[in-house]
Amino acid sequence: MEAVFFDWDGTLVDSLGSFHRANAHVMTSFGLPFDERIYRQHYVPDWRLMYTKLGVPGDRLDEANEMWHAAYATEPDVIAFDGVAAALDRLAAIGLALGIVTAGHRAIVLPQLEATGLGSRLPIRVFGDDLIAPSPVRAALRNDPSDRPALTDDEIHNALPVHGGSIAVRDDYNGAHRQPRAVAKVA
Repeated sequence: MEAVFFDWDGTLVDSLGSFHRANAHVMTSFGLPFDERIYRQHYVPDWRLMYTKLGVPGDRLDEANEMWHAAYATEPDVIAFDGVAAALDRLAAIGLALGIVTAGHRAIVLPQLEATGLGSRLPIRVFGDDLIAPSPVRAALRNDPSDRPALTDDEIHNALPVHGGSIAVRDDYNGAHRQPRAVAKVA
C-alpha cells in the first residue's frame, strides 16, 4: 500500500453540528419546520432528495444549496476528532502518502484543513467541485462513461472503497446516526 485517502466530514473532523445548523438556516429561510427529530426522520445522504422530502421546492434546490454552502462556510465548529493528527503522523512516518477525497467544496474545506491543523498532513486533495477530466480509467472504475464536471457525493462515497491499491476510510450516516466504517482494498 502506498497511499491512504480519507473522507473529510465525519471521518477526520466532527462537522455534524455545523451541518445541522447550516440545514436549519436553509429550512428557516424557506419557512419550513426543522429540528433534530425532523432531520433524523428525513435524512438521506442525497441532499437533494432530503431537501425535497423536507419541503424545499424542486425548482429552488440550487438556491437552497447556495444558502447551505454560505451558512456552512461560516461555521467555526468543525474540529478534528481526538487522535486524528497523531494517527496521520504515524501513517506518514511509515511512508504512506495521505490525502482526502471529499464532496466538500474547495473554498470551504481548505480553510477547515488549516484551522484544524490537518492541512500539512493531507497534501493530496480532491474536492467535490474539482473538475475531473474524463478518462478510460474513471469510466471503467465507475462503470459510467459520462463526462460530468465534478464528482457527486455518491461517486465519492461509493466508488472509492473498491479501487485496488488504496484504502478509503469514511463515515456512513444512517438516519443522522453516526456509524463509522473503514473500508479497505489493498492490491
